[in-house]
Amino acid sequence: MKRSVVAKIVMGLLLSTAWSTPVWAQTLTSFTATYKGGSGTCGTTYNIQGKEPSSTSKYPVFIYMVGTSETYNNASALAAVDEMAGRGYVAATVEYPSSSFGACSTLTARSKCIFDSTSASSAVAALCSRPAADCSKGIVVAGFSQGSILAILAKNYDARVQAAYGLGAGVQYSLYDLRACVANGKRTLSSDRLRAVNGEADSFMGSSESSVRGQLQELTGRSCTATSCFASNGSGWYIVKHAEVSDGTADHCYMRATGGCSGSQNSLDQKWLNGTYSWSADPNLQWLTGFTQP
Repeated sequence: MKRSVVAKIVMGLLLSTAWSTPVWAQTLTSFTATYKGGSGTCGTTYNIQGKEPSSTSKYPVFIYMVGTSETYNNASALAAVDEMAGRGYVAATVEYPSSSFGACSTLTARSKCIFDSTSASSAVAALCSRPAADCSKGIVVAGFSQGSILAILAKNYDARVQAAYGLGAGVQYSLYDLRACVANGKRTLSSDRLRAVNGEADSFMGSSESSVRGQLQELTGRSCTATSCFASNGSGWYIVKHAEVSDGTADHCYMRATGGCSGSQNSLDQKWLNGTYSWSADPNLQWLTGFTQP
C-alpha cells in the first residue's frame, strides 16, 4: 500500500476519533455550598452539591431538584449534575424541605427560596456568584416529581431561567391540584421551553396512560394521541411505556432499575442513565443546552 494512502487512512481514523469524542468532555471540579431556603421565610440553611469545568472560562448554570423525601444528592441527581457539568455548565443539585408535598402556595414558596434573583441568600445567587459561572449565558433546570414542579416554577423568580426538563411532572398529584400555578399559561415559563417525561402507570396521576396524557396536555398545552408529543424545537412531552423500561413497570419512578418508587434511589435503569431513548437522561439534558450560550 502506498505511503500516501496509509497516511490518508491514519488521518481519517484520527479525525473519526476526534469527532466521536464529545466536544464537552473536560476535567471537572466538585464543589459544595449552602443557601437559605424553606417553605415561606427562607431562613433555614440547605446544601448545594455540584461540579463545574476545571478551567478559567465562564459557564451557564444548571440546577436540579429531587422528589419528595429523596436525598438531594441521590444517584439520579448526581448523574444529571455530572452530565451537565461535562457539557460545560456550573451544575448542582439543591437540597430543599422535601419531606412533604404541598399545594401551590407551599411549592411556589420553596421554588422562590431557591430561585429568587433578588435575594443574596438564594441558591441561584450562590451558584451565579461562583467564579466559573456566568448566569447571563442562561440558567436551565430539571427535577423529579416535586422537584420538577419547583423547576417549572423557577422562571417566576429568575428571568434568566431558559428551559426546564421535568421527570414525573403533572398538574395534580393525588389530592394536590396544582393547575393554578403550573398548568400551561399559569406560570412564567412558556411551554415551548418545557419538556416533560412521565411513566404510563404514574400512580400520582391516575395510574393509566390516558390520565397521564391528560395531565401532560394540561401542563404543556400540547395534545397528541401518541405517546410522543414534541414540537419542532423539542419541547413537549413523552409517555414511557412498560416495555421500554428494564423492570417492566413504567411508574412514577420509571428511571429506577427495580422496585419503582419503593426501590433504592441509587439504583438507576441503565436505559435512562446511559441510553439514547426519548425518555433517557442524555437527549433530555442535551435539549436543555440549546437554550443557553456556550
